[in-house]
Amino acid sequence: MDFGIIILVIVFIAILSSMIRILNEYERGVIFRLGRIIDTKGPGLIFLIPVIDRMMKVSLRTITMDVPPQDVITKDNVSVKVSAVIYFRVMDPNRAIVEVENYMYATSQLAQTTLRSVLGQAELDEMLAERDRINNQLQDILDKQTDPWGVKVSHVELKHIDLPQDMQRAIARQAEAERIRRAKVINAEGELQASEKLTEAAKIMGASPVAIQLRYLQTLSEVATEHNSTTIFPVPIDLFEPFLKAMKKS
Repeated sequence: MDFGIIILVIVFIAILSSMIRILNEYERGVIFRLGRIIDTKGPGLIFLIPVIDRMMKVSLRTITMDVPPQDVITKDNVSVKVSAVIYFRVMDPNRAIVEVENYMYATSQLAQTTLRSVLGQAELDEMLAERDRINNQLQDILDKQTDPWGVKVSHVELKHIDLPQDMQRAIARQAEAERIRRAKVINAEGELQASEKLTEAAKIMGASPVAIQLRYLQTLSEVATEHNSTTIFPVPIDLFEPFLKAMKKS
């Protein structure tokens, strides 16, 4: 008698556990009754009819998924390996369960094929310099294709671009040549500005001979201060002309 009661208690607990489900705030339960969807419930306490009802849980949180490195041949025939990361979430639990067998696996495979397709149409320089545009293009394509599944792709980001060694050296040489070119341009612009200023100074001094003499004396003073050796400079006769005129007048 006691053994039969224990069996009944165990059966009752099993039936009760199959009837009651608890869903978190970020979860929803898609309820199937005899194979047909009747409702989407949650969060909180959910009651099911044993044997007849079946529930599948779906998380509504944003999912971060790594796209493994893909071998891509760019438009200019450069072989690279590119990895990415995508962010998506389920917006419609019913469609995410009914329209696709495994929405996470399907989204991952779709991201891989789309990554190879889009990057195969871009050149290497575009891939390196216009990553934001490529990210937006990938996000738009994935979002449109996952929309029938009730999945929203919110962001796609290229994670790493692995270049061959010879291509890395070529890019390094190109960057070095660009830096040398910029240095030469800056140096030429500096020489041009200096020549313009010297031309203006020469015009001003040419209009005033006294200014030339003062500049000459200033140069002699600077040389005498910086160097301790004896330096002989030819003194122009024009330097003494003011003094000679003053002596004649006196």
